[in-house]
Amino acid sequence: MVDQELVREQDYVAILYARLDALQREAEEQLTAIRRLDVGGNHQARSERDNFARLYEDRIVQLREVDDRLAFGRLETAPDETTGEPVYRYIGRVGLRDADLHPLLLDWRVPQASPFYQATAATPLGARSRRHLLSQGRSVVRIEDEILDASLLENADATLHQGEGALLTALTAQRTGHMNDIVSTIQAEQDRIIRSDLPGVLVVQGGPGTGKTAVALHRAAYLLYTHRDRLRDSGVLIVGPSRSFLQYIENVLPSLGETGVVLTSVGQLFPGVEATIEDAPAVAALKGQTIMADLIARAVRSRQKAPAHPQRLVVNGDAITLRPQLVADAISRAQGNGKPHNEARVAFAKAALGALARDWLTQLKAQGRSMDDTDLPMLREDLRLADDVRVALNTAWLPLTPEKLVKDLYARPEWLAQITPEWTPQQRALLHRSRGADFTIADIPLLDEAAELLGEYNVVDEAKRRAVKEQRKRDIENAEAAISNMEVKGLVNAKALAESFAELGERATTAERAGRDRTWTYGHVVVDEAQELSPMQWRLLLRRGPRRSFTIVGDIAQAASAAAAASWKDALQPVLGSSLEAGRWRLEELTVNYRTPSQIAAVAERVAVAHDLPITASRTVRESEWPVETVRDVSDAVRRDRSLPHEGTLAVIVVAAQITAVEEKLNSEFGSLVGRGEVGLTREITLLTPHDAKGLEFDAVIVVDPAAILAASERGAGALYVAMTRATQRLYLVSDGPLPAGFA
Repeated sequence: MVDQELVREQDYVAILYARLDALQREAEEQLTAIRRLDVGGNHQARSERDNFARLYEDRIVQLREVDDRLAFGRLETAPDETTGEPVYRYIGRVGLRDADLHPLLLDWRVPQASPFYQATAATPLGARSRRHLLSQGRSVVRIEDEILDASLLENADATLHQGEGALLTALTAQRTGHMNDIVSTIQAEQDRIIRSDLPGVLVVQGGPGTGKTAVALHRAAYLLYTHRDRLRDSGVLIVGPSRSFLQYIENVLPSLGETGVVLTSVGQLFPGVEATIEDAPAVAALKGQTIMADLIARAVRSRQKAPAHPQRLVVNGDAITLRPQLVADAISRAQGNGKPHNEARVAFAKAALGALARDWLTQLKAQGRSMDDTDLPMLREDLRLADDVRVALNTAWLPLTPEKLVKDLYARPEWLAQITPEWTPQQRALLHRSRGADFTIADIPLLDEAAELLGEYNVVDEAKRRAVKEQRKRDIENAEAAISNMEVKGLVNAKALAESFAELGERATTAERAGRDRTWTYGHVVVDEAQELSPMQWRLLLRRGPRRSFTIVGDIAQAASAAAAASWKDALQPVLGSSLEAGRWRLEELTVNYRTPSQIAAVAERVAVAHDLPITASRTVRESEWPVETVRDVSDAVRRDRSLPHEGTLAVIVVAAQITAVEEKLNSEFGSLVGRGEVGLTREITLLTPHDAKGLEFDAVIVVDPAAILAASERGAGALYVAMTRATQRLYLVSDGPLPAGFA
């Protein structure tokens, strides 16, 4: 009977794969037909053809990505009233229908699939039993049954299969250096959060191993599916703590059939700059405060300044006096239009040239020249082209880039002192550095703040952007006509098709365009490890998501950055402001630790409590067979773990100040097996700082010198807590002296 049920499920899964293959062949045939279309030399027709081709290419990629473990569950509901036969609903990564549009497989995100995750014997939600299909490739290798209706037990036979459970199988599986989706094992409390409403700010708090990141990614996939019309054009932004983290999670959303997402680290949130360097804690703490927004605003205003004394200008041989009041009036007029610095400069120059032309005309008349107001345009043009005038007006109001403004602030201590009279010398000294220094992660919000106040550097860029916007309106109209003519209505909407109809024929997805456009606003923003963000970083994210539709996940106890908030209420102040108390955000908590074995969790929590971390109580669901071990040498710890009859991933986590020395030591013995940062995720031994380890998990973890991690910053206890809770099986502590408080 066991074999018969397995064969029965395999036969049905084979039908699903046959349908998946048929849909893929159809898309490939449609792609071939589109590519063969002869559209002549008409650019618009070529653009339409290329964009339809791209739609089919994307569809083919999507169907290929969901191939692995296509179907993973089956729900049995009440028998059919006519036939009396059981009714089964199969659950999978995407929805499939047969040629007659009868459902074969339910997408895990549709409401009818929710009982697979939420039903219990007490609240069955219409389900009688739940079956997990465990597969390798396209083959079903095992089935697991959960009975929700007690009447099924009365006739229980060998068709009901029990085992160690799909969840436990997934939890104990070896790690690969990349995160796997949990779509087949989502638990009820996770599913409820994933399916929460789109609007507003949702905060998901949970301790290590509770599945915060998985919930965030699956929620993004759910929202893109459920609110596709709203999110298709604006997209979803997912922000992680590091490039290592992005590499770790990059396969999850494609495996769920979703690619319309921008994945970025905090250091990549300003287009054109990729920051990976961390400031010293005191510097990062200062840069993270909102006083930096006021500093940037002052810096911009200080570049709009009238001269202290009259200036003598020579234009076509005539000496003209530029009055300070004339410049001040032009500055005041330009500031009144509310435009950013670089764009308001046009109004300043126009006002200044107009007033200066009138002064010159008055001077020429006094000299007996035969001139009147009709000569003003000619005089303004002569002034505009004169070198003396251009130098004088640029000195009063110079166009600026964000990069130059921020670098000048750091490299010119006299200027910084002028615009920060209330700062202490110690505060100013924290910001000082050479003009050639690389931008740090904490600089990214400052660059974005400056860009917001400065606007486009070149007015031509702004005019081009307006022209592109107008062209897109025309492209949508053309796309609607093309969809009608090519009889593909329902396969694509006009906005999606119009994306590349512009004159340049750019073939960029929503995610690609959004990722390089600083002014892009997203329909929803997901922030992982959000407890680390500074108020300035939150200001930046609010500009990316002005609708205030956020999913924010993290654990206050794991906060390790110097600028991190002490509570979610403090963290959300820059996002919600005065509406913080008005119930504009909701808190959900994850309470089950799926990743960390009980013996590791117990030690980590004991250390956290000893250092006053506000940990979230959680329940561990398993234990491993290895106790936490302490060794004196990191190489010994690596050899010890590699000697065990168990494969899997191994991470060595060490404070930044020691990482180079540890890397050299491990390289001397293990050579190319060792890799640092995101490169290490592809090696057998991964070397990371506590910051880079955030959100990651490994079969085994070696924490080097816990006392040094603890002492590295004021938030060292949070960093140590992070490092100790990355392991799914084994944890080693490397120390040649006393361990910090909390270790037994």
